[in-house]
Formats: sequence, structure tokens, C-alpha cells
Amino acid sequence: MNRPLPKAVLWDMDGTLIDQTAPIIQCYTEVITALGHTAPDTDVIRRSLGGPMASTMGLFVENERMEEACLAFRKRFPEIMLDGLIILPGALELIDFFAGKECPQAIFTNKHGETARAVSKHCGFSRKIKVCIGNTDTEWAKPDPKLTNYVLEQIKAQSEGAILIGDSPTDAETARNANLIFYGVSTGAHSVEELRAGGAEMACQSLEDLLHRFNA
Repeated sequence: MNRPLPKAVLWDMDGTLIDQTAPIIQCYTEVITALGHTAPDTDVIRRSLGGPMASTMGLFVENERMEEACLAFRKRFPEIMLDGLIILPGALELIDFFAGKECPQAIFTNKHGETARAVSKHCGFSRKIKVCIGNTDTEWAKPDPKLTNYVLEQIKAQSEGAILIGDSPTDAETARNANLIFYGVSTGAHSVEELRAGGAEMACQSLEDLLHRFNA
């Protein structure tokens, strides 16, 4: 059975549309070790992705050096962010599918806003998705419903009938807080079972699988 078309689609970015894990882990490792710490556990970094950068950094860096660490990350990451970046299978096809149905779409992420828009342009997402909101673009971050409602306003959509597509418990909480339907994809660091347990109405192995659910 085909899934009903949503009234609007809000996309997470990292782990959902793209796999940028390699340069992200490299940047955290460079910054953290430059501050004199041992190399961070890459699995801990991977499972923390989806939250604000400062939250991940705070797992390894003391509070008094957080500002220094975050500034160093923001300076270094744009230099390496496209190295090894992967557009996840089905991402462009599903974006095109929703665009063909005239369904409003937006990307919102806890990635730095300028970085997110550069990635969106590089990957071709911005051809069909004109709104891309990141961290520092507003005073809010996911899972705050104020951010979600702000993003919905930018595409002139309501929460009723809208879906959020993401890969993490943060995305599940974001959807729940704003009364959105959450569709999870296990393309990041979290399994289908974890996403279902977090409240996903539907959880798929991939975006290709999700597209099939709409276009069977």
C-alpha cells in the first residue's frame, strides 16, 4: 500500500541525505588532539551526530576550552568537509519525487548554517529545496519546536500532515515536540529498531526503501 503524500517534508541532513562522517570525525579528532587530549572514540562521535556540534565537543573537551574548540572546528571543517562526502542512495530521487508532487520541502539541521547550505548546493539538493536552516541561523536548535515551527513558516506549511525524515533519536524527539510524523531511516548510527522505539511511525533501511513506500 502506498503511503499518503505528506503536506510538507522536513529533512535532516547528516546521516539522512548525506554521509559526511569521515570528515566530521577527522575534524573532531584534529581539534581535540590539538588541545592535548587523546584521540576521541569514533563510535561515540558517530552516535552523537544529529545534536549541536558543541554537545559532541563537550563529550571530550572541558567547559573552559569549549569556545576555543568550537571556533577551531568551524575554521577547519570547511577546508575538508567535501572530502569523502557521500550522497546517500535515494536522496536525490526522493527529493525529486516530492518536488514533482509539489510538496513543500526544507532541510533543517544542527550543522552550521553556512556549511549546510554549501553542502546542499554541492550535492544538488538546493535545486529543489530552497530553504536550508542550520545552527546559528536562529537562536534555536533541534529538538526545540520553535525551530521546527520557524522552518515550517519558511515554506508556508503547517505541522498537521507534515513529516520529518531523519536518522536519529534527536530527529524523533524533534518531530514529537512539534507534532510531526517521523519517518526514520537507519542510514546513520541508529538501527531500525532504535528508531521505532523512539517513536518512528515508519522506519526503513534506506531512502530507496522509503521512496518505494510512497511510490509502490
